[in-house]
Amino acid sequence: MTEMVEPLTASVTVAGVNARLRRRYAVDRWFRALGVSAIVAALTFLILLLGTIIGQGYTAFAQSQIRLAITFDAAILDPDGRGDPAVLGTADYGRLIRQSLETLFPDATERAQRRELSRLMSPGADLELRGMLLADPSLMGRTEEIWLPTSSPVDQLVKGHTGRTAEEGGQFTDGELRRIDRLRSDGRLAARFNKWLFTQGDSRQPELAGLAGAVVGSFYSLLVTVLLSFPLGVAAAVYLEEFARQSRWTDIVEVNINNLAAVPSIVFGLLGLEIFLNVLGLPRSAPLVGGLALTLVSLPTIIIAARVALKAVPPWVREAALALGASRLQMVTHHVLPLAMPGILTGTIIGMARAVGETAPLLMIGMVAFVVNVPATPVDPATALPVQIYLWAASPERGFVERTSAAIIVLLCFLAVMNAAAIYLRKRYERRWG
Repeated sequence: MTEMVEPLTASVTVAGVNARLRRRYAVDRWFRALGVSAIVAALTFLILLLGTIIGQGYTAFAQSQIRLAITFDAAILDPDGRGDPAVLGTADYGRLIRQSLETLFPDATERAQRRELSRLMSPGADLELRGMLLADPSLMGRTEEIWLPTSSPVDQLVKGHTGRTAEEGGQFTDGELRRIDRLRSDGRLAARFNKWLFTQGDSRQPELAGLAGAVVGSFYSLLVTVLLSFPLGVAAAVYLEEFARQSRWTDIVEVNINNLAAVPSIVFGLLGLEIFLNVLGLPRSAPLVGGLALTLVSLPTIIIAARVALKAVPPWVREAALALGASRLQMVTHHVLPLAMPGILTGTIIGMARAVGETAPLLMIGMVAFVVNVPATPVDPATALPVQIYLWAASPERGFVERTSAAIIVLLCFLAVMNAAAIYLRKRYERRWG
């Protein structure tokens, strides 16, 4: 009886082990499948997001324009013949456009038909003529073939975003549609590179709205942020990591720095609103104030990244420098800091990439204003790319939909460049310690 029990027990034990192994392998396969599914889902959502943004925004990089023969008539623009820039700046350039359109369509004799001709062109097309004449006064008296922007409805029709009928989103009369078709068949109406998107500030007219003011405002804000957050962040990290003695005070400081890195950015905006605007009286909606607010946002990230980079330097580097007679300051500045600089720069660029995409702090300090002129200094009124996206997204006109997506594309490209620079610095200057 005993001899029969022992083989039976052994077989039961082996079977139990095999069953547990099969269950563990099954769980492992399920875990791998869940991981792959998560990655596929994330990539799918990312592709859908980027595809939607690019699909809606790539058309904004082209603008529908009409080629007109413009005669810079001195009798209209400069009746005194003195060439005074003040007179030229206030002249009726719209009359030149109307004369050119009436020459193309001599059948437009009634008042309603002339209004239809005017609706083909952007209300700001005359500004393009004014800028050209002020930049080159020799145009006076000459006739030039000039491409001028169309109105937003015509632009949306040419790009296929709206149809010809009211049911398809169109808002044209039969006469307007005939003139648009004639201009297209004559090669006078086409979608060309949208230079206004990169050279103009904001505008109420979608076809003339540009990113120049927002880009310059973001540049000034980022410049102020870098000049303040980088030296302050590195100095704080060096002191905490290399000079400060371990105590309850340093523990409190470290805990608060780590907590500040997770604080919502709008809290820093409220802090900037109270201190920089209400207490210090700095100008509202200025890149200087925006840079100060973004400094508060990025400073904890830079301090944490710098401390991690300093900790990565092997301790024997410090010991060797001290053994050769270097002071503690010389040890840090001549040996530790240069070796940690790639990691510090990487952390700084990542912090700047977060700062350039922040919107809430800038809204709180007033950079949400409608700014037409491109800022010349950090104290001039300005907006920033994230805020410009917010403003255009809230606009009801169909033309601002593609402008919003185009601004997002520009911002994403800028962030991609910054992250690529961080990766390059890490790979280029990284030291491996054996």
